[in-house]
Amino acid sequence: MARLFGTDGVRGLANRELTAELALGLSSAAARRLCVGERRRRTAVVGRDPRASGEMLEAAVIAGLTSEGVDVLRVGVLPTPAVAYLTGGYDADLGVMISASHNPMPDNGIKFFGPGGHKLDDDTEDRIEELYAAGPGERPVGAGLGRVLEAPDALDRYLRHVGKAATAPLDGLTVVVDCAHGAASAAAPAAYRAAGATVLAINAEPDGLNINDGCGSTHLDVVRAAVAAHGADLGLAHDGDADRCLAVDAEGNIVDGDHIMVVLALAMAESAELASNTLVATVMSNLGLHLAMREAGIEVRTTAVGDRYVLEELRGGFSLGGEQSGHIVLPAFGTTGDGIVTGLRLMSRMAATGRSLAQLAAAMRTLPQILINVAVADKATVAAAPEVAAAVAAAVAELGDTGRILLRPSGTEPLVRVMVEAADADTADRLARRVADAVAAHG
Repeated sequence: MARLFGTDGVRGLANRELTAELALGLSSAAARRLCVGERRRRTAVVGRDPRASGEMLEAAVIAGLTSEGVDVLRVGVLPTPAVAYLTGGYDADLGVMISASHNPMPDNGIKFFGPGGHKLDDDTEDRIEELYAAGPGERPVGAGLGRVLEAPDALDRYLRHVGKAATAPLDGLTVVVDCAHGAASAAAPAAYRAAGATVLAINAEPDGLNINDGCGSTHLDVVRAAVAAHGADLGLAHDGDADRCLAVDAEGNIVDGDHIMVVLALAMAESAELASNTLVATVMSNLGLHLAMREAGIEVRTTAVGDRYVLEELRGGFSLGGEQSGHIVLPAFGTTGDGIVTGLRLMSRMAATGRSLAQLAAAMRTLPQILINVAVADKATVAAAPEVAAAVAAAVAELGDTGRILLRPSGTEPLVRVMVEAADADTADRLARRVADAVAAHG
């Protein structure tokens, strides 16, 4: 059987690949894996984003959990980081978030959190899959069944928590917030207003069908236009489950996750909050981030692509990490990326310094980056092929310390991604095509 768990839970076309039966079975298996040992009655926190299929999958997840004797705290439509936080806040044994993040509405997904709201490691996911394949054992009856409870204070608890991320009053700042008709629609505007900002919320009317539909962090032209129309100081764009945040400055320039990490790292280094004077980023972060951090005397630790790998590295005692895509993790405020915390921290830096977002983001210059996807028959052996290795070596020699090259097999498709960064776009394009041609000739 192919592995069910991907880099961020189980995801697929709802009611086709991700069925109610699969949701029930996985939740039952997760309960058996995570709810072990002698303890009080077991509890799970269950939340979702607003997409229509979430109603069906929520019912199935709750059925799977309660069938194993686990009580469910249903928190309703909330961001993924809220469910992670509340799993720890309610002292639950596990948390379940039903969301496909930035994916189109027909997709959905299930993310599991262990005690304390931490994402599961590969071994735990493998064990859940084994238990799912084996099928249920003897289930409780009568009073042993789990019960379903509402958690009416869930949003307020989360808002009180994220409010601590604002380190300066945001009075005087006007922000446009694109909520992607998703899980941030209630939480993000409320959090930013509570911190003092004037908030213009757009795409904050979810109907179950419009999540991520031409809006949010994957469609930044919408928030750019709104910032210009309202003369706002900045715009923030969340994805469907609000674990990421991208920004737009007052002039309409995109401020991606790399720039946001640079702004936050410099602020945290200044306030002695940056543990070990270190930022954690993935291999896809632009070389400009590394150069900006080197100039500031800040070390960068690099991980594989995926916020789970950033999280693993952060557990080594670091205080800031993230991805170019806008997944930013501050362990002091959560166990996963939190777009609302990111937005609060970014605006706090603007308020504290009196500088515009464009001025803060100028600490990093983005080097031109070219990415070419090459279809291959065997992606595992490409990098070791002599002709490919020679092309890469020649590109590295030409770039020196003014750029870099990265070959990365796709995790889900028969592709090798060739990425080149250089001081100018023509050089990056020329070298990327040369290496891509070598990859294609081998593959």
